[in-house]
Formats: sequence, C-alpha cells, structure tokens
Amino acid sequence: MKKIFALVLVAVMALSVLAGCSDNKSSDSKTSSKEAVKKTFTVGFDAEFPPYGYMDEKTGEYKGFDLDLAQKVCDKLGWELKKQPIDWDSKDNELNSGTIDCIWNGFTINGREDEYTWSEAYVDNSQVVVVKKGSDIKKLDDLSGKVVAVQADSSALAALTGDDATDENKKLCESFAELQQIGNYNDALMNLDAGAVDAVCMDIGVASYNVDKNADKYEILDDQIASEQYGIGFKKGNTELKDQVEKALNELVDDGTFAKIAEEYKLTDAVCLGK
Repeated sequence: MKKIFALVLVAVMALSVLAGCSDNKSSDSKTSSKEAVKKTFTVGFDAEFPPYGYMDEKTGEYKGFDLDLAQKVCDKLGWELKKQPIDWDSKDNELNSGTIDCIWNGFTINGREDEYTWSEAYVDNSQVVVVKKGSDIKKLDDLSGKVVAVQADSSALAALTGDDATDENKKLCESFAELQQIGNYNDALMNLDAGAVDAVCMDIGVASYNVDKNADKYEILDDQIASEQYGIGFKKGNTELKDQVEKALNELVDDGTFAKIAEEYKLTDAVCLGK
C-alpha cells in the first residue's frame, strides 16, 4: 500500500512540474509575441513635394528628406514606418481621425502655432517665385497683370492672402490678373510650361529642387515673398509622441545623420536644427 501511495505521489509531482514548464513556455511565448509586435508610426505627406516627399521614378518607392529622417527616427525607436500619401487639403481630417500620427512634409509652423502640437523647427524656409527661363518677369512688381499659381492650402497662398499676410503681399496679390490654386506643384509647373500661368509661388526648397533638375527651363526671382519655418505637426495635445520623435531627431543631429541627409537633398543651407 505504501509503495502504491509513493508511486501516486511521484506521478502527481511529475505532472505538476510538467504543468509548470508548460505554463512558463506559454508565458514566454506570449511575451516573445508581444515583443515582436512593433509600433507602427504613420507619417502623412504630400507625395508630390520634392525634395521633402515624393516617389522615386527609378524605384517606385516614396523617398525624400522628411521621409528619410522619419525612417531613421523609427530605426532608433524600434518602430515600423508607414509612409502615407495624403490629399493636402484633407490633412487635418487624416490627423484628427487617427489615420496618420503626424504631418511631416515641409509643414509650415508659422500661422499654425496653435492648431497642432509642434516639434522644434528643423528647416528655415522662404516663399519664392519661379518663372520660365528668360521670362520678362524679373522682380515681384513685374507680376502685375500676370496669372500666378500656388498650391491649394499652401504657405505661399497664406503669405499672399492669409490673415497674417503683409499689406505689401496683399497689394501684390491684388495686382495679379488671377491667382490660381492648384492641387500640387507638379501640375503648377506643367501649367507654367504650357503658358497657362506666368509664375508659380512656392517653398524655396521645392523651387530649388525643380530648378536644379531643369536649369534650362526655370529660374527663381531674387525677391522673396515670405520666410517661415518647418516642423513636424502632431495632433493637438499629443505631446508624448512629439517628445519621443523629437528626442530621436535630436540624436540624429548629434550623430551627424541629420546633416548627412540634408546634404544628400541639397538642403544644408536651409536646415536649422542644432545650429
């Protein structure tokens, strides 16, 4: 009887040990699975806004100064980057609905300070005028009576017609024969090529990129319309996410990655973070 009892006791103890091991394996498996799930960081951007965000014609992949920075930030934080092209006019709906985590694409802080939670400014930018090479438009006053294009809901439009537009810029805009709002700058420049518009007002980074690629077609007027700064726009109140991204971005400044990417996109003179 004692032998039988002892055998039963040994069997029970063995089953308990096996159950414990099974529980540990199950727990380890759950932990491992949990660790394997990366946070997805969704960046909203205008896919036709080089050099900040655009599609590479050779690879068919989205790239640009801002998107490359976003990828490096995600690499540092162990996140997965999702590049989400958006209709620029719908950017606020995309952000407030949670479809995107931020707007990171040559996004102007000036005049929008209270509408978003902003990162530090990382680019100093200006609004300039692009005309055809050899055009008789040499200065801003020459735009009088001309058809001028801007991107809808852009900084150039705000600089000419917004609440914070200077009296000088409002007067300049009133002198135009027409101010056309166009969905993106590629279409605006195509209209300039076709003679449908006489000039395009845009961010200097975008203007420089296009003039560098088409030096025989375009030139930039020396006179500027306005100056501004770019930041990363997060949903109002989302300071936790902003702080995480901003910390990683500043680490990219410290280790030289930020400057290297700026040099690649010929924006060395425009960047201001860390200076």
